Amino acid sequence: MNIIVTGILLSGTYALVALGLTLQYGVARIMNLGNGETLVAACFVAFWLYTGFAINPLVGLLLIAPAAFAINWGIYAVALQPLVKRAKNRGQLEVDSILATFGLLFLLQGLMILAFGGEYRSYTFLAERFDLFGNSYGLNRVVAFLAAVLIAGGLWFFLYRTRQGTALRAVAVDPNSANLVAIDVARTAAFAFALGGALTACGGALLSTFYTFNASMGVVFTMKALIIVIMGGVGDVRGAVLAALILGIAETFVASVIDPGLTLAATYGLFILVLLFRPQGIFGRAPT
Repeated sequence: MNIIVTGILLSGTYALVALGLTLQYGVARIMNLGNGETLVAACFVAFWLYTGFAINPLVGLLLIAPAAFAINWGIYAVALQPLVKRAKNRGQLEVDSILATFGLLFLLQGLMILAFGGEYRSYTFLAERFDLFGNSYGLNRVVAFLAAVLIAGGLWFFLYRTRQGTALRAVAVDPNSANLVAIDVARTAAFAFALGGALTACGGALLSTFYTFNASMGVVFTMKALIIVIMGGVGDVRGAVLAALILGIAETFVASVIDPGLTLAATYGLFILVLLFRPQGIFGRAPT
C-alpha cells in the first residue's frame, strides 16, 4: 500500500508534464524536446520566489503559469511557426520541429547553468508528516498531488466543456477539417503550445516543493513525458493520466524494492513493452 500511495502522489506532477507535451504534440504537431527545460525553469523560479520573497509555491503558480504561457507563445511565434508554414506535410514538420527544439533544449539548459550554476537546489516547504492508511508521507507531496489533480480537472473542463477546448480537440483530430468550420487553426495551435508550456511549468513548480533539482535534469523529464504520452496515446488526456499513474507506481516499486538506480531502466523497459505490444497507446486503436 505504501508503494502504491507514494507512486500515485508522484504521478500527479508527471501527469501535468505529460499533458503539457501531449497538447503541444497532439494539437500543435510540435514534438518539443525542450519541454523538460520549461519544467526546470519553473523549479528555479518557484525556488527564487520562495527563498527570495517568501512567496508560497502554490501562490507562485499564479505568476509562473501566465509567464510560461506567454514565453511559450513567443517561442512558437518566433521559432516554430515559420517551420509550420514551410512544412509540406506532417512528417516534415515533425522532423523540423524535433531538430529545432533539440537546439532549444541546449540553449535553455545553457542559460540556466549560466544563471543558477550546476549544483543541486532544494527548499523546505511543508516538510511535515501526513498520515494516510497507516503510513506517513510528506505533506508537501500530498499538497502537490492535490494541486495537480485540481489543475488537471480544470484542463478537462476546459477541453470538454468550453468552445475553445472543443476547437483544440477538433484541430487535434483533423486540422484541415477544422479549418473548414471557421476554426483559426494557426492561432489554436499557438494557444495549445503555450497552454502545454504553462501546464509543464505548473508541474515543475509543484515538483520543486519536494524534489531536488539542477539545471541539467530537464532532458530526463522530457523523456519521461514522451514515454507517458506514447504509453497513453498521442493527444489522449485520459491515457496520459493513466500512463503517468503507471509510471509513478512502477518507479516507486523499483526504487523501494530493487534499487533506486534502476528507476530509469524500469521506465525505458515499460516504454519498450508498449512499443512492442501496444504502439497505439493504452486507449488508442490499431490502424486499419
